[in-house]
Amino acid sequence: MNQEEFEKLVQEGFLLIPEKFRAKIRNVALLVEDEPSPEVCRREGLEAGETLLGLYQGIPNTARGNSYGVGPTLPDTITLFKLPIEEEANGIPEEVRRVIAETIWHEYAHYFGMDEDEVRFREGMRGL
Repeated sequence: MNQEEFEKLVQEGFLLIPEKFRAKIRNVALLVEDEPSPEVCRREGLEAGETLLGLYQGIPNTARGNSYGVGPTLPDTITLFKLPIEEEANGIPEEVRRVIAETIWHEYAHYFGMDEDEVRFREGMRGL
């Protein structure tokens, strides 16, 4: 899948987040990279053969105080990793679409303040 097709699926996946939540998203850049860097893998404690589908980096919405955004504030980032997502989906376009949507949901859940255990629990409730 080429970059343009992948990014279109990312846009579609973002729009699957319910509007009541999308309306609350502020100062978050949604990025696409081929794969996580060795530095990111080390920082995230990944072992050989492990990878990431996505990564949220920033200050969760629930941890932002009253002074957040006063002065220059870099955006949080959510990065989707194209190659691991395609591998997870076995290169099947509909599966790529599904994995992207699930990954976007997962990473924005972190933005809204959920830790990894809570995100996994809620994914189980959603049947992901």
